[in-house]
Amino acid sequence: MERERERGEKREALLHAAVQFFNERGFHATSLDDVATSLNVTKPTIYHYFANKDEILFECVRLGLEGIRQAAETVERSGGSGLERLTALMRDYAVIMTKDFGMCVTRTADHELSTEGRAKFRALKLEIDQIVRRVVEVGMADGSIGQGNAKMITFTLTGALNWIARWYDPDGPSSPEEIADACVATLVNGIAPRANRKRKA
Repeated sequence: MERERERGEKREALLHAAVQFFNERGFHATSLDDVATSLNVTKPTIYHYFANKDEILFECVRLGLEGIRQAAETVERSGGSGLERLTALMRDYAVIMTKDFGMCVTRTADHELSTEGRAKFRALKLEIDQIVRRVVEVGMADGSIGQGNAKMITFTLTGALNWIARWYDPDGPSSPEEIADACVATLVNGIAPRANRKRKA
């Protein structure tokens, strides 16, 4: 049991080191020697946990997407109006995009993954998209979200949230939570029913 826990911790440390290199330098510019040196281990040690760099990259993006998926599932099961659920989901989503694994999702191009990894990556992204779209549709049905094309609204919202990973500066003046609140407030104002937007103006 202790050995399994220790193995899990070492694997996690390896992923955290690798994802930082992927985000800063890019996948192709990162070598496993870089990762090994940063952890003060040998490259063969890395191969004890992962078959190759491709496998490490997929696990990094999977962890980022898994965080979003879990947030989406939690919100979908919660009470409140569609807009209230969507607001909570978007806030969690935005915060995840300021974290290493969330950033890796946006900063990784499909073609950088193996064929198998690419298929799994796209399947998980599709699952998240469908969950978000269902929440949007619930909001349209209960009147808390203005009528429109649920698919296009979902793409617009997730596209804006994903882009946080491109411009977020961890050394900047705003915390992840402050950024999430500001971005979500802007997006929510765009999808609120027209009467609500007029009252807020």
